Amino acid sequence: MVSFQGKTLLITGGTGSFGNAVLNRFLQTDIAEIRIFSRDEKKQDDMRHEYRARQPELAHKIKYYVGDVRDLASVRGAMRGVDHLFHAAALKQVPSCEFFPLEAVKTNVLGTDNVLTAAIDEGVTTVVCLSTDKAAYPVNAMGTSKAMMEKVVVSRSRTVDPQRTKVCCTRYGNVLASRGSVIPVWIEQIKAGQPVTVTEPSMTRFVMSLDEAVDLVLFAIEHGVNGDILVQKAPACTIQSLVDAVCDLFGRGRDDVRTIGIRHGEKMFETLLTNEECAAAIDLRDFFRVPSDNRSLNYGKYFTQGDVTRNLLTEFNSSNTSMMDVEQVKAKLLTLDYIRQERASLGLR
Repeated sequence: MVSFQGKTLLITGGTGSFGNAVLNRFLQTDIAEIRIFSRDEKKQDDMRHEYRARQPELAHKIKYYVGDVRDLASVRGAMRGVDHLFHAAALKQVPSCEFFPLEAVKTNVLGTDNVLTAAIDEGVTTVVCLSTDKAAYPVNAMGTSKAMMEKVVVSRSRTVDPQRTKVCCTRYGNVLASRGSVIPVWIEQIKAGQPVTVTEPSMTRFVMSLDEAVDLVLFAIEHGVNGDILVQKAPACTIQSLVDAVCDLFGRGRDDVRTIGIRHGEKMFETLLTNEECAAAIDLRDFFRVPSDNRSLNYGKYFTQGDVTRNLLTEFNSSNTSMMDVEQVKAKLLTLDYIRQERASLGLR
């Protein structure tokens, strides 16, 4: 297990749900410092006050850096003395990226290159970049920008000294109740007495908790090799099962659900491992590891040398993984602090 004792960890996009999950996991350990890098000073100030009130004896470990991954100079300023880096800063909303695709490129692609440049120059030991299932067979601007982000990571990993810096990617599906996701929207609709709106009930989506997202990053640090993409074998469910579970847990009738139709750039199911990636993927029981293609840019030998063997793995998507029913989804939701707190606020047990 990689030790964080006395180490400095930097989280880009650190005021988001993932950053808070990392703080909850590491703040009480013997880690020396956790740096929160983001462009939103208000969210940083909220976080500062929250942790001073909640854990005053540990809040001094958290350092805040206002900056933008689009600006290499501001990234460099936060990178000095960092041992480990979790790169979570991104534009993640599918509809907004559809309407402003160049903004997605600036943050998700060029911003990632800035982060890698600063990290490699500073000799950061491990860099884990967070990707998404939407990067596999992308059909929308957000997924396409994340797919390009992965290509940037793999490309930079080929030239970095692995003894000095390890660079790899994690790819995961929907994180339940994370900021900007659908479950908080549904809960607010229920509180307001409004209809609960879903796009398409038969859609399937991978489901994982924030703690599992952190576990995947830690697995990447421990087992990843430069240029790897690490994938968790997550279960999935239909949107119908997910909304039924939320309605049951919050005392709302299932007949209050209204279908509004698919939004810009949405898929019926998501893919965590493409059929092409399966050709080289390594099965690590609860995870898949996709090694980078480290062949040189020498096309001539591709006409004389090939690979006649191929893995028997096939595409891993949210329609062929293990499917959770409503009761299983409810049980998973009840493991989340957010769900328990929201139920308690409504007097539900």
